[in-house]
Amino acid sequence: MADATNWVGSRLLLRRLRDEMAGEGDAQSRLDQVVCIIARDMVAEVCSIYLLRPGDILELFATEGLLKTAVHRTRLRVGEGLVGDVAAHARSLSLDEAQDHPQFAYRPETGEETYHSFLGVPILRGGRVRGVLTIQNQSRRNYTEEETETLETVSMVLAELIAGSELGSPNEFAAADGIALRPLRLEGARLNGGLAMGKAVIHERRTKISQVVAEDPAAELDRFDAAVQRMHRSLDEMMEEIGGQRAGEEHVEVLEAYRMFAEDRGWLSRIREGIRSGLSADASVAKALSDTRARMAQFADPYLRERILDMEDLAYRLLQHLHEGENGEERRLRKGHDAILITRSLGPAELLDYGRGSVRALVLEEGSATAHVSIVARALGIPVVGQVSGLLDKVEPDDDMLVDGDNAVVVIRPGEDVRQSFAEAMEQGARRQAAYTAARDLPAVTRDGVEISLNLNAGLLLDLPSLRETNAAGIGLYRTEILFMVRGELPGVDEQARAYRRVTDQADGKRVVFRTLDAGGDKLLPYMPVAREENPAMGWRAIRMTLDRPFMLRQQLRALIRAVAGRRLDVMFPMVAEVAEFTAARDILDLELARAKARGEPLPEKIAVGCMLEVPSLLFQLPQLMARVDFLAVGSNDLMQFLYASDRGNVAVSERYDILSAGSLRMLHGVVREADKAGVPVSVCGEMAGRPLEAMALAGLGFRSLSMAASSIGPARLMIRSLDARQLSSFINTLLDGTAPSLRSALCNYARDHDLRL
Repeated sequence: MADATNWVGSRLLLRRLRDEMAGEGDAQSRLDQVVCIIARDMVAEVCSIYLLRPGDILELFATEGLLKTAVHRTRLRVGEGLVGDVAAHARSLSLDEAQDHPQFAYRPETGEETYHSFLGVPILRGGRVRGVLTIQNQSRRNYTEEETETLETVSMVLAELIAGSELGSPNEFAAADGIALRPLRLEGARLNGGLAMGKAVIHERRTKISQVVAEDPAAELDRFDAAVQRMHRSLDEMMEEIGGQRAGEEHVEVLEAYRMFAEDRGWLSRIREGIRSGLSADASVAKALSDTRARMAQFADPYLRERILDMEDLAYRLLQHLHEGENGEERRLRKGHDAILITRSLGPAELLDYGRGSVRALVLEEGSATAHVSIVARALGIPVVGQVSGLLDKVEPDDDMLVDGDNAVVVIRPGEDVRQSFAEAMEQGARRQAAYTAARDLPAVTRDGVEISLNLNAGLLLDLPSLRETNAAGIGLYRTEILFMVRGELPGVDEQARAYRRVTDQADGKRVVFRTLDAGGDKLLPYMPVAREENPAMGWRAIRMTLDRPFMLRQQLRALIRAVAGRRLDVMFPMVAEVAEFTAARDILDLELARAKARGEPLPEKIAVGCMLEVPSLLFQLPQLMARVDFLAVGSNDLMQFLYASDRGNVAVSERYDILSAGSLRMLHGVVREADKAGVPVSVCGEMAGRPLEAMALAGLGFRSLSMAASSIGPARLMIRSLDARQLSSFINTLLDGTAPSLRSALCNYARDHDLRL
């Protein structure tokens, strides 16, 4: 009965408020009436409305009970006083003795010293705080949950009526846009690591087609041709700015391909045909883009979908150049803007439109690591988080944002405590990076004299500078598939050879292990249509594909032989499940070596051929395999996924099994024993090698070569220099006979007890 009475009372209060708001009078007079009605119905001696003003200031706009002279004079910063606390945390606050609260701030001009109890609720709209609504009483009063809910409902209606100008013109309030409801944490995919903080800038493609039909097709063609010339000139200037500095690197190649696409005769001819048919230049460009989208939408391949982004970028750029004064220069941000660029998708040149040094991070609703904008962002050192679902619905311009590219996490409108913690993390990260840089020339040798070779995982030319920056021993895994994925057709031998030669040249004598094409699965090639697979990770991919299409493997091996030109060649084959598969792949290499020799081409001075241990079936063929390989590399990502039948992309099971369990460590220990027995070098090149605790465990198991991302080499070096390998090995051996699902806590305790640098 009480709930029904409260509901009826709330409904009557809302009806009285709506009737008052629909009446005549200016905004101030109606707000004055609103607080009177709320105070009377809520049996409160005070009711006040504070609205948010520019600069995160809460201004008293109306009150019943406090001194009227305080209206528009009393101002509190967000976070200051009880009202500021409600706004800062976007949550209701109920107190029977307000003056005992540590946040209480006394303002003598209000005359509120006689009031003790306090109930404040945020005025929210669109997930943002627009102000605060409060009631107060002189007696100590415990406001009920029903009373709090009633006031929250009133504040919600009040927010909508203010925003809808039902209380008068918006100019009469001139309130700020509002602050955050609460810190909102979103997760996505890691496209480029790093930390950044700044203000949200929503990327918009500003185009407006005001005329669809051309009045004079000839004049429209002239207008179109002039716009194309302006676009080409602006792209040439962009190329000159970014391309002249580091010619030959991957991001420069991306922009060169983009520039060539801008001159594509087929695309431009289709637009001109549309103009001749009677469309305006603007409408014809839009039609060409729409037709391309419709055609490409038929393909499920992610590479093809990403190429639509380049097409969209060019089309919108051309539309801007069709309108004088609407080119990309409008997007230039002032130096030090600290912009977090927010968008659904982005073309590579669009990112450069904003000017270097202004964009701190890029957050995308879509995107992938091989998207052209991701490649350019990595070259510029910009953190990128992609595949953030619903991003544009949750961010507004100038929102404060934190971007953790390392963990693919974005925080929108963080509270001050979160901002402070993030700033401290950035400072700590900078200090750690300084420590890693200072130790880069120190050998990765344990305290008892065991050397661990730290190598780099790479897949792009722009990864190569990290080889020098980290002083890695070499490249333990060079993924060749990216070269195949970012092109519209199978790269030929000459093109592959040029790319591999640049890698070898930039390695400057350090060892580079080239992994042959590992395509298929989730890495599709646009020119290699494959049947839909229920489980692509375990389907037609990697060595299976290239053995079934031997011309692809022969061309790649031929290119590698040509690229090293008398230098050392290290090559390994991925996804080997049977010794016979490795033997077949090595036979193809021997054929290519014989072919090069017959043609008088220079042969590698030394050849090492290995394979990836990723498929558990190979664990039962290790003695036979060791007799045929020159080295072995454990691909821990796939091996652990297959070992536990646990899809690492499925959040429901990816964290269910720990790679630091006794079972998986026993398996890895057995691999080391077999390799040592056969005298075959063995390394780990999956994500496991790049995490300090896991790398510590691998060193204790006997692995003496690890390959990882550039950012992991510094932490691994300091960890290795702090441990005693033989002591650690003895400790791990005592754990391997157990059945614990994880040895992680035991290893963490060991690291803490022995002061290891994790």
